[in-house]
Amino acid sequence: MTSLPVDPRTTEQPNPRSAAIDLASPLEIVDIMQSEDATVAAAVATQREAIARAIDFAERALRAGGRLVYLGAGTSGRLGVLDAAECPPTFGTDPAVVQAIIAGGAAALLQAQEGVEDDAQAAVSDIAARNVGPNDFVVGIAASGTTPFVHAGLAEAKRRGAATALVACTSLSLASDDVVDVPIVVVTGPEVLTGSTRLKAGTATKMVLNIISTGVMIRLGKTFGNLMVDLRATNAKLRDRTERILMEICSVDRPVARDLLKSAGGRLKVAIVMGKLSVGLEEAERALEAAGGNVRRVTSTR
Repeated sequence: MTSLPVDPRTTEQPNPRSAAIDLASPLEIVDIMQSEDATVAAAVATQREAIARAIDFAERALRAGGRLVYLGAGTSGRLGVLDAAECPPTFGTDPAVVQAIIAGGAAALLQAQEGVEDDAQAAVSDIAARNVGPNDFVVGIAASGTTPFVHAGLAEAKRRGAATALVACTSLSLASDDVVDVPIVVVTGPEVLTGSTRLKAGTATKMVLNIISTGVMIRLGKTFGNLMVDLRATNAKLRDRTERILMEICSVDRPVARDLLKSAGGRLKVAIVMGKLSVGLEEAERALEAAGGNVRRVTSTR
């Protein structure tokens, strides 16, 4: 068999550990893939300081009234959309606060749109359409590190004064790229299927985005300890979770928790302050506003 030309991107290089995977049994396929996936967390850990810097940039943007904007194509773009979509129900944020731009638009979520990752002008237009500016933080996502759509979008965002980051899973040097403030380079190595970056690279990307969005929301007071206190109870499961969180924090039974939530208009943070401090609605609202919405700050000073 003729060898493939060597590509400098590690995500495009053949993996010798899976070279005979087409001859493997189902269990052997599982074992090969799991052994590769087991290396992902360690690769993400090498970028702990860069990811922490990204959280700092995101916090600065959101506190200034700006946005966290993900930018990607293909699997990378879909992962950005997924992370953005999960922020409102998890943290009670307005959908405009964490946004995602995917090459090819909404159609690319359900079906691959050929060639859109190479359309640099489309990225420039998309960034302009969102009116990206100095208060925003734009995170490009490109497993290969070379996606023209992502690099063009980051360059336009930087030109408009936004802070930028790039999440990539290749050993290419990105630190010298003057349009990227925070390069996050998670080298996951060759994929089980050569070039299929929806595998290890996709897993690593999902982990990084999870940490960035969760980290900034923690910094913004969206949690009390490790409990989600700004979630939106939009279904039975979340209503039950909201009640249980209130029961745990305020040491009350479920009927009392329900009454508190009803009095607080369904707002868990307000209900917590009312229950913890034995105060009425208006006093709880004032205390939270003075503390920037941070429940811990309110309850620890009383």
